[in-house]
Amino acid sequence: MYLHVANSPRALYLVTSSHDERQGRPRRVLVFRPGERHNQAVVEFLPKDEVDLNHTVRLTNRVIKGCLGLILIDNDIFLALVTSTTEIGNTRPSAAFPESVARIHEVCFYSLTSSVWDDASVVAGDVSSSPDYAELAASQSTQIFEHPCMPLTKIMSSGSFYYALDSQWDLSSRLSHRLTKEPGDGPSFDERYVWNEYIARSLLDFRERLSQRERDELDQCHFIILAIQGYVGINSMALPMPPTDGKPSIATLCLISRLGSKRAGTRFNTRGVDDDGHCANFVETEILFSTDQHCVSYVQVRGSVPLFWEQQGLQTFGQRIQITRPHASQPAFERHFSHLTEEYGGVHVINLLGTKENEAILTSAYARHLQLARSVFGESLGITHFDFHNAVRLGGHDSVPRELRRIESITDHVDQYGFTMADSNTDELVTEQKGVFRTNCLDCLDRTNVVQDILSRLTLEQYMLLVRREWVHSNILWAYHRELWAENGDALSRIYAGTGALNTSFTRTGKRTLGGLLSDATKSVSRAYINNFQDKGKQMAIDMLLGNMSLQQPVTIFDPIHDSVRQALEQRLSEYSTTKQCTIFVGTWNLNGRPPSESLLPWLFPRESASDPDVFVLGFQEIVPLTAQQIVQTDPEKRRMWEARILETLERRPNKKSSYVLLRSEQLVGTALFVLAKAELTPVIRNVEATSRKTGLRGMSGNKGAVGIRLQYHDTSFCFLTAHLAAGHANVDERNADYRTINNDLHFLKGKTITSHDNIIWAADTNYRIDLDNDTVRPLAEADDFDTLVSADQLKQVMDARIAFAGYEEGPLLFRPTYRYDLGTDNYDTSEKYRIPAWTDRILYRGHQLDLAVYARAELKGSDHRPVFALFRADVRIIDTAKRAALSQILLDSVVATAPGEKLDEKLAALTISLNHQHDLPLPSTDDAAWWNTPEYPNGVLPLPEFSALSEMRKKKNPFDAFDSPLSSSPTSSDEELFMHALSLPTPMEPTPMRKPPPPPPPLRITKSD
Repeated sequence: MYLHVANSPRALYLVTSSHDERQGRPRRVLVFRPGERHNQAVVEFLPKDEVDLNHTVRLTNRVIKGCLGLILIDNDIFLALVTSTTEIGNTRPSAAFPESVARIHEVCFYSLTSSVWDDASVVAGDVSSSPDYAELAASQSTQIFEHPCMPLTKIMSSGSFYYALDSQWDLSSRLSHRLTKEPGDGPSFDERYVWNEYIARSLLDFRERLSQRERDELDQCHFIILAIQGYVGINSMALPMPPTDGKPSIATLCLISRLGSKRAGTRFNTRGVDDDGHCANFVETEILFSTDQHCVSYVQVRGSVPLFWEQQGLQTFGQRIQITRPHASQPAFERHFSHLTEEYGGVHVINLLGTKENEAILTSAYARHLQLARSVFGESLGITHFDFHNAVRLGGHDSVPRELRRIESITDHVDQYGFTMADSNTDELVTEQKGVFRTNCLDCLDRTNVVQDILSRLTLEQYMLLVRREWVHSNILWAYHRELWAENGDALSRIYAGTGALNTSFTRTGKRTLGGLLSDATKSVSRAYINNFQDKGKQMAIDMLLGNMSLQQPVTIFDPIHDSVRQALEQRLSEYSTTKQCTIFVGTWNLNGRPPSESLLPWLFPRESASDPDVFVLGFQEIVPLTAQQIVQTDPEKRRMWEARILETLERRPNKKSSYVLLRSEQLVGTALFVLAKAELTPVIRNVEATSRKTGLRGMSGNKGAVGIRLQYHDTSFCFLTAHLAAGHANVDERNADYRTINNDLHFLKGKTITSHDNIIWAADTNYRIDLDNDTVRPLAEADDFDTLVSADQLKQVMDARIAFAGYEEGPLLFRPTYRYDLGTDNYDTSEKYRIPAWTDRILYRGHQLDLAVYARAELKGSDHRPVFALFRADVRIIDTAKRAALSQILLDSVVATAPGEKLDEKLAALTISLNHQHDLPLPSTDDAAWWNTPEYPNGVLPLPEFSALSEMRKKKNPFDAFDSPLSSSPTSSDEELFMHALSLPTPMEPTPMRKPPPPPPPLRITKSD
């Protein structure tokens, strides 16, 4: 097919070529135009005869292989097209239809809205004979600026993406899934492994809205490509057969590795697990062995250790590992293995980590979490620890296969799990694999690939011993097998680490050579450079491709029906969501480098009668002395000491009601931030991330700066920050500049910024002072006369002028200035510097869901500052996805049933009125409180007189009679009956006039229909 462009208005045309049509593809055109909104496109699928191509010009001479999707970048919509591929071969020649694979070599992006990024040289050549396009050609000049999609082009054109050449089969699914799919199910794919699912989603939705005949023709034209990332290799060979006719058997050996897209990224930027249970560098590898009799499939998986861990800072050869949420990893850990057991059956982990300090920490945590998980999964989950490096050190690489074959837990599970085998003539499954090995090392590259190669051979030998014992000794078969696994290791390593795999010389030849050692040394150095200095840009491009960037908008295809439903759904948020209140304790304290020396209870629990906060957020400054040595290489020991003291205080406090876990801590030299939560809340607190930003010495030094931790509590986002701004009484401008640097340049993963969140809280030593002299400030402070001091407070002044912290709020300053005291006393500074007292330690907040209940200071004397604390009540939103889907379907059915001339907006509004009574309901019950247990009616007990009055009222009128409807006579109508009744109403559906009897009618509840 070819790409054409029309101008005034601009439109792109994907047109089937005469070559396509000779191969039996329909004569069709896929037309793309920009829509009314900046992220909207108009797409049409038309017969070629109905499109006038005389007023178009071919935009590129390249043959277009297909379309990957649409993406919005810098408010321009770009069409991603595959322009160069290589056919790898047929993965299963014995299948009824070809299952061929192509490798993508080049992807180009063309703008729907602008000609600026068109291929200048090609356009000029094609347009020379077309006066209508003279202006377009003249506008094309040598591009000075880089194409906005260049990072995406580099990734997609890297040679690591593959797609199915034939629409009858799905490359993203393994053999057993493909063969068990019903013939009428239509095309399907495994979204875990389709990397362009985000940019292709609008086209896939467009396809679903076509008629069955049009869908078939769209598929036959191969307009839409679904690509996996990973590796596909195919080798065919002749294997000996019994001497019946003298002909050998032609066998095909194919290896397919599918890299997961759910937690995708580069080596040091993406580690461990996320809250949904998705792991970094997760790969499903399938080996296929096909003959004219059978097709055998064997599947293994690899993935990062499924805990919350990361590697921050410059990483060389001694990699520093931090387990970031050691006490809150179990829910995500179990979600990960729940996905695996549901998908594959049994799971046996082979952990190849060694005994070095960092790897030993991970191994210990891995074993501990897995032991707890076995109480959920039982015998279907197991683990074998195999120190790969130690085995190589003792016996060389040659000893690894022998050692693995001797480990009973591995060989037993090889026998137990078996393999998938299908009859080549009928495609019927003979036997199916019953479990999977999950192998990991630190990066899940080099060591993992060697072990997976060995397990693959073990399983194939099992099959051959059953059907053709002589094939076990075939040199050509195992040479091809080694070559495929070596290429697979190189391909996956280049994707994740930037270089080929280590140990591939052993994988290819079965021997360790001097050349291989030198090659591995070179790769290690290259990895260190690439991972530290090039991978951040690559990570951003990956997140952009997958739609993971904060505030990134998907491209939608013009569809007035679904657009109306989407808009109505946004307006009815309260109908499919609820809110619950949580309490957040926020504290800040400049420690002056001091260790814990007194009880923290007066600070953390200032009111004994108050209920326990759900979350503690504690910011510290000068947690270590700000010496040159600490700035160059910070000692984490003080942070660990304070972590231990805080956890001990929470655990051993009097009248303990709840247990807490440390969700995350982060340190930047002297600035540290801890976030702790009730243990029972860890399953609903997700996406916890930490980051920091230096501001000292113009961003070069961490003696000043900020630390941020963000999280998602149910469906509400929070960002907590602690900071230490520039010191000095007169340095207001420097403090303002520090704030702007932090606010603009502190970034979390996937492009999230401070302002990306629903709620933001700063707990900081802002270092803003009081613009009065000592003789004025001290008597006023000691007399608790704060009005004059507040009016001279530098922070209040810059906030009022909107120079810094614009849009933030602060509670009233009803406590004495917290800076600076003589250590261990209540006396303000009596040293030579005789510093002016000030409110340097502040808590500021922004967010509609935040309600400040308490703002005060605690009288702890272990530092020259007093700690400050605030208690917030926050409304956290909980979205019921099933209810949202049900409501969306009702709205969609209502729109589809709209009669000609009926106003859609009025109809949706009427439907909204009849359903929207959520505000009349009490808040739902929680673990701490029941909705019927109120101060007016303790434990839900009604006084007898009121009960009698209620009985009389019920005799007079049924309080559930809200509408003149047949349903009103049955107060026990089920949600399903209500749904069915709503759908059976005549068209057009008009709102029923409402009568408002006392008491108010209950809402029409929406639940997912059975």
